[in-house]
Amino acid sequence: MTLSKRIIDTLLERYPTLPENKLYKGKWSYDFGVILQGVKAAYKASNNPVYYQYIKDNMDYFIQEDGTIKNYHFDSMNIDYVNNGKLLFFLYEETKEEKYKVAMDRLFEQLQQMPRTSEGGFWHKKIYPYQMWLDGLYMGSPFYAEYLLTFKNGEGLDDVVKQFELCYKHTVDEKTGLLYHAWDEKREQEWADPETGLSLNFWGRSIGWYVMALVDVIELLPEMYEKRAVLVEQLKNILSALKKVQDPEAKVWYQVLDKGNERGNYLEASGTSMIVYAAAKGYHLGILDESWYTFIKESYEGLQEEFVFYTKEGWVNLTRCCEVAGLGGDDKRDGTFVYYISEPVITNDFKGYGAFLQAAVYLEKI
Repeated sequence: MTLSKRIIDTLLERYPTLPENKLYKGKWSYDFGVILQGVKAAYKASNNPVYYQYIKDNMDYFIQEDGTIKNYHFDSMNIDYVNNGKLLFFLYEETKEEKYKVAMDRLFEQLQQMPRTSEGGFWHKKIYPYQMWLDGLYMGSPFYAEYLLTFKNGEGLDDVVKQFELCYKHTVDEKTGLLYHAWDEKREQEWADPETGLSLNFWGRSIGWYVMALVDVIELLPEMYEKRAVLVEQLKNILSALKKVQDPEAKVWYQVLDKGNERGNYLEASGTSMIVYAAAKGYHLGILDESWYTFIKESYEGLQEEFVFYTKEGWVNLTRCCEVAGLGGDDKRDGTFVYYISEPVITNDFKGYGAFLQAAVYLEKI
């Protein structure tokens, strides 16, 4: 039995309806989109109808018959809310049910109305003004690109690429090639450097979100589209930088990427899973050449050896996942090293588990 099948079997038994999990209580959480993207990838590889039904049942919990989205708040202008919309293209293609198109149109309208920085970059949320976070590129850009390609003949794709160009320009560290978690254009947030507007650290999962976004958008873009090369170059540059901060023995990554020797830092599963997925998919798409193969295989083996254990029922568990991390807000998250290592560490966080599933699907293809 493949690992991806074992992961999905675990999901089906433990979480038959994702939103009814006690941690979420029906919330329109972007976590579900990460899990269900993995199930979709497994469905496309296997054509197992059980996987299709799992996606449809979980999305139909939210998508009402008139296309409204249960527990979605348009006026929040929260780019996280767009992530689950990626599954709607798949469901609309499979069923032709109009409710999915109505829901997609609403999410696209949110992107059209999102507040932006002076250069045109999406704010992360209305409550986080003039801020671009790496996370937001994963939440919004693949949906944005697919909508334009599906319903607008690809018109406007330059704006999708522009989001990456702006975020990379403002967050990349020239010395290491790594990206800082976020950037505040106004330099007003407590976590922001008063000169650069940058947050203070390289958080593993934030860069994981970013490389996942890159590879997912690259997959969608036509090869003849000129600006596709911009994203390919970014992906190669960032993965090359990540190679240098990978733990040389465990072959995985730390919570704070460049501070592996500092007390309290730890090897972290969700960021590692995202990086492995992005590299494996990049290799599968032909973006990364044969020289990357050993790195990808060793990283995947390290991920399993360091973080995975099985229960007596055969269920797959992913340990040492950072539950959540962010910047600012009511709890004044300051972006320091101490902050990132102080957030709870849990097993089977859906963000990490979903990325792990996606990594497994693509490793099984190469």
